[in-house]
Amino acid sequence: MKISMSSNDEGGASASERIDARIRELDDWRGKTLASLRKTILDADPEIIEEWKWMGSPVWSRDGMIAVGNAHKDKVKLTFSHGASLPDPDRLFNNGLNGKVWRAIDVSEGDVIDADALKALVRAAIAYNRAKKKPARSAKAKDWSVQASDHSDRAAITLFSSAQRRMTVSAPASVSTSAWPG
Repeated sequence: MKISMSSNDEGGASASERIDARIRELDDWRGKTLASLRKTILDADPEIIEEWKWMGSPVWSRDGMIAVGNAHKDKVKLTFSHGASLPDPDRLFNNGLNGKVWRAIDVSEGDVIDADALKALVRAAIAYNRAKKKPARSAKAKDWSVQASDHSDRAAITLFSSAQRRMTVSAPASVSTSAWPG
């Protein structure tokens, strides 16, 4: 199931509704092409999120941005935000080939895009996003070791994390440290 997110809320319309409206506005081959690309992208993974960003651009994301779609006068452009890092064995990318980050597929009137190849590219983008995604930080008790110490005027407890971070908490010596592990 796709989830629609709305950025810069205009009139309460969801991102999916805005994309639908944009496709209807494009009452020529560009609307049909954008609709076809959208369907293929959404068919690649049921958890893809549609967004509406940058003053009117459909964006597809899953664990990070996958692609942005835009209709121009003579083409429909599908830009993959990390396209330079993705395998493209079917050579769908035809723009931005010398760049270090993004790649695009420019679709002109009459062009046919291989749906299976596009789905593979979308899935590769999702895999890339997942690989670069930082794992959630965890402060589980088992990740910390504890050292308690008494000094003449202060008591301290030092926590050492498995990530080699250290946190020290101190209190006046009048606070009992007998209950602290050590």
